Amino acid sequence: MTFAPPSPSRQVAFHQLLIAARKTWLSDALSIALEDVDTTIMRDELHRLVPEDVQRILSISGIRDEYVFPSPSVLEAAPTLLGYYRLLLGASQKAFYASGTGFGRFKRLESHGTLPVGLVAEIPQLCKALVNPLADLVRQISPSITLRDMTELPLLTLGSQFQGANNNTIGRQATLEVFLAIAEVVEEHVVARTDTELVVVNSAGRRVSIRLAADPDVRIDEDFATETHRQVAIEIKGGTDRSNVHNRAGEAEKSHQKAKGAGYREFWTIIAMGAVDRNTLKSESPTTQSWFDAAHVLGRAGSDWETFRSRLAGTVGIPVSAEPAASST
Repeated sequence: MTFAPPSPSRQVAFHQLLIAARKTWLSDALSIALEDVDTTIMRDELHRLVPEDVQRILSISGIRDEYVFPSPSVLEAAPTLLGYYRLLLGASQKAFYASGTGFGRFKRLESHGTLPVGLVAEIPQLCKALVNPLADLVRQISPSITLRDMTELPLLTLGSQFQGANNNTIGRQATLEVFLAIAEVVEEHVVARTDTELVVVNSAGRRVSIRLAADPDVRIDEDFATETHRQVAIEIKGGTDRSNVHNRAGEAEKSHQKAKGAGYREFWTIIAMGAVDRNTLKSESPTTQSWFDAAHVLGRAGSDWETFRSRLAGTVGIPVSAEPAASST
């Protein structure tokens, strides 16, 4: 008898996306965001939004209203949390943002973490639109909804979302998540932001642009008087198949060679390390000067994350931000 067990590589890729989702779409992200929200304003918003019978059910269950219902102050503080409430309802991105739902124009909140000025006035209506289905969810769960339900229900939909993703989609998602991680490091110094660019004014008063691009995936440029200095090229390789890691490192080398020809001075690669020897990777991409484990960067934890955010802050020319304290529901 012979066996052909499945490779764990896809599940490892899902884990990368899961630890990133904890910082953007799941309860960990909500807990962190609540530290920056004016509690009095949020409570007033939710008191007006949430039906009294549902408030009583949640109170008995020991669940705070904001862990079930969105409020304008929360979404303005952390736009990606629209994904948290979507997942709690069990709606896929495709269905939730489909034409005709009215939610399509808000997708960038979840995917890019940005809230365009033109949409700010519409956030109260967005929250109001989600109240009835979320209230029905609380009412219909039997026996009464629990904290464990709040943790596990979103994962059912998130798992389906990951399962439907192909390798290219997983790679694109990893790139977007890295960009969101970068935004968290520099957010106190951002003066302009779009879905693909962060503009920072550093401690020297100079403007620094951090852009999503291609070849390399992320570019960091600093303005000096009438010149633009091309500072850092960052390649992001989100694949996790260990047998293919050398090919991914080789692809990073090709991109870095292009970036070198364009005048960039430093070359970083974010890649799934696993049990791969870094010295071996260096032979595949000798241009890469700094290697970072994708799992550390996506999860905002670990030695590579600490090094990455320190190096990033130093390159941009800003103080290293304090890490947000871990919170629990």
